[in-house]
Amino acid sequence: PLPPRTAPTPTTTMSTFTMAASAGVTVAAAPAARRSVAQRSAARASAGLGSRKAVGGVSLAGLAAPGAVLNRRSAPAAGASRARRSNVFAAADAAEKVKPDRSGADAKDAGAGQRVMIIGGDGYCGWATALHLSNRGYEVAIVDNMCRRTFDDQLGFNSLTPIKGIHERVRKWEEVSGNKIQLYVGDICDYEFLSAAFQAFEPTAAVHYGEQRSAPYSMMDRTRAVFTQTNNVMGTINVMYAIKEFAPECHLVKLGTMGEYGTPNIDIEEGYITIEHNGRSDTLPYPKQGGSFYHLSKCHDSANMLFCTKAWGLRTTDLNQGVVYGVATEETMMAPELINRLDYDAVFGTALNRFCIQAAVGHPMTVYGKGGQTRGFLDIRDTVRCIQIACDNPAPPGEMKIYNQFTEQFSVNELAAMVTEAGKKIGLDPQVINVPNPRTELEEHYYNAKNSKLGDLGLEPHLMSDALLDSLLNIIVQYKDSVDQRLLLPAVNWKESASVGQNVAANK
Repeated sequence: PLPPRTAPTPTTTMSTFTMAASAGVTVAAAPAARRSVAQRSAARASAGLGSRKAVGGVSLAGLAAPGAVLNRRSAPAAGASRARRSNVFAAADAAEKVKPDRSGADAKDAGAGQRVMIIGGDGYCGWATALHLSNRGYEVAIVDNMCRRTFDDQLGFNSLTPIKGIHERVRKWEEVSGNKIQLYVGDICDYEFLSAAFQAFEPTAAVHYGEQRSAPYSMMDRTRAVFTQTNNVMGTINVMYAIKEFAPECHLVKLGTMGEYGTPNIDIEEGYITIEHNGRSDTLPYPKQGGSFYHLSKCHDSANMLFCTKAWGLRTTDLNQGVVYGVATEETMMAPELINRLDYDAVFGTALNRFCIQAAVGHPMTVYGKGGQTRGFLDIRDTVRCIQIACDNPAPPGEMKIYNQFTEQFSVNELAAMVTEAGKKIGLDPQVINVPNPRTELEEHYYNAKNSKLGDLGLEPHLMSDALLDSLLNIIVQYKDSVDQRLLLPAVNWKESASVGQNVAANK
């Protein structure tokens, strides 16, 4: 068998795009199915499921026999386990119209009976999600090949916050919380590894963050464009095959992106749209207009998921997530070793986080183009709660639910203005500059996306506030001396993306 794949080793520097920065800028859908109460009660009634013996801290990458299956259960035991999980889902399906009650969502046994595999659990959203669920009684396993750390090593980047290695993180979490997180180190594009992990852990839900998630990274050159598409699309197909073959009742919760929709001149619905054409009507997936090879990989994922859901009767939920901001959740602040990563470079840093870091170090906030680009945003504390809600409300077999996972919409100019105001309150002097837009996108456009379904299921969002921005800025100020200001300016231009050979020639 082939060894696990790794991200391509770069043979080129980044794009030669340069900026001429100019100073100054003026600054309902129907309610979704509700299953959480019935599922939790059924899970607790499932004898023995929550007390199963854990598979301790396993790294499959080090096994001598790559095809070996870890701690595979006997056929009768595995069959009984699947039957108990089926009871959980059957009860949830029968309770479709129960009004959601999330009052117990933060209880230490809220997730009793659920076994959640977090694919990409070492990353920004994945780590926070793993701790959030573990702290609420879900049995959690992390699957990760550490490629996000590899990208930093390749490009000379670093998290602003000093994150620990994944093994130390997991050990510290068990020490602080008393809860064990299982660890499977390997690449989901290696199907032998992935199938062994599925058979060892037997998840009731798989939360799939495990993809290359940066649009600029995917546009740097041909090598990274191809890697992004093959890694993301093939990995998701492998996950669906693993569910089909080893955990057919497992609910796939897949992280998509609001960027799949693009910026259409009509309202963006939650996944599906009803169209009338030539006297006939049908409800179809909302049209997708990805704006980079990364966004297009997510579009392909969504199409593949819908096909497999219908063909194989899978339970799937596609979460089209907006831009995530923040660094702190309840769990990541329980010990310094648990702190989450915070990216500020122009390749992996998200807009609001990057603006806050620029303001903290006295660097002008870089608004791309006119700054009218509008997107959906959410606090990382809401990301983890959305995942919990999705796990508690599995889709019926053969149905793919789609939720737009964001809480507010802002333009880039509005973000810059909010950071400016918040920064002044803590003694900073934030400045804003417009820079040439390295992306191919509309800079002024209509944008109205629907996002009611997660609210219908009980999400109570943390909306943007002065207090939240003050908190984020104060955390960043603690680490501002670690900022490499050379990484704050855009360095990847969509139109200059080329093959490795051409980029190398351009930089000689």
